[in-house]
Amino acid sequence: MPLFEYECLGCGRQFEQLARASEPPRCPGCQGSDLRKLLSVFAVSAPGPRMAERPSGPCGTCGDPRGPGSCSLN
Repeated sequence: MPLFEYECLGCGRQFEQLARASEPPRCPGCQGSDLRKLLSVFAVSAPGPRMAERPSGPCGTCGDPRGPGSCSLN
């Protein structure tokens, strides 16, 4: 079941709720059904192997904060 984020247009509360076809979402605060689906953000809890291999810090040539070699990308 997917997890969606909503904002209640009645009370302004933002919340997450598992989507179930048998139960339409309702605000846990006011039980309202006038909701707006929000864009969800995701987080990475630990770097993967590729992230660990990438050097961190600004480019030593141009100071670009994206890292070494970034100036060649422009």
